[in-house]
Amino acid sequence: MPEPIQITRDDPAAAFEPHRGYLRGLAYRMLSSMAEAEDAVQDAYIRWHRIGAKARAGIENPRAWLSKATTRLCLDRLKSARAQRESYVGPWLPEPVIEPEAGEDPAELAQDLSVAFLLLLERLSPLERAAFLLHDVFEMSFAQVAEVLRRDEAACRQLANRARKHIEAGKPRFDPTGEEQSRIAAAFLAATGSGNTAQLVQLLAKDAVLISDGGGKVKAALNPILGSDHVIAFLLGIQKKAPFPDGTEYRPSIINGLPGFLIVAPDGKVAQTLSFEIQDGVIHRIYAVRNPDKLKTLHA
Repeated sequence: MPEPIQITRDDPAAAFEPHRGYLRGLAYRMLSSMAEAEDAVQDAYIRWHRIGAKARAGIENPRAWLSKATTRLCLDRLKSARAQRESYVGPWLPEPVIEPEAGEDPAELAQDLSVAFLLLLERLSPLERAAFLLHDVFEMSFAQVAEVLRRDEAACRQLANRARKHIEAGKPRFDPTGEEQSRIAAAFLAATGSGNTAQLVQLLAKDAVLISDGGGKVKAALNPILGSDHVIAFLLGIQKKAPFPDGTEYRPSIINGLPGFLIVAPDGKVAQTLSFEIQDGVIHRIYAVRNPDKLKTLHA
């Protein structure tokens, strides 16, 4: 019987791979883009590879080292991302992710991967965002956070506290994903498709908001649609003027921890994601991502 293969830090890829999912989750929460997160994680791997076997052997905690490298790479990317978003056409939404990583708790992810939560993170400075995520979400000590951010512990505590106050003030309130939420999402889709206004009125909160992100690449509302009456009029108008073609599939999915649908065009490409924040049996927020650049990583 052959002896099992021993994985050592002489093999940088084998030592790196157990941490890839964790680093991807960290980078996505920092950047709100899975494509950019993948790039940051790959750059962290390149750094890990380049330091050499001797240096890797001296690292007691590879995950901490890789988290530090990934976070710093994300901070660099955030600076350029902010400039790009200032010229973004229409509302900006995070790049959607489908289903949690293996082993992650869907109920917890519904909170810290939700679109509303990620939009709150966008209001923070890059350092506030990093300090809050590393300490409150990824449970690093402030001593570790200070090392990553190259700040003293007191400064990191202040950064995290300021971020926490912003997050708590605007923290989304919605029911965890479950059968009832999925049923409401399916009923909404059916009512929109059939033009059932009375049913839509029942399913939407009076202060419902619809946000669509086309990024100037495809047609989308240039401003959030506010109020259930306006949301219904907007959706039914689209159904009449620019419906999806015959053969389009609407596949139930969990998108950023929320119930929703992958809308798959007849050519097999994802044309849009649709997700819903539901509380007390009615829909409060609808998020539609249409920008094709943000749908590239999704596989129908």
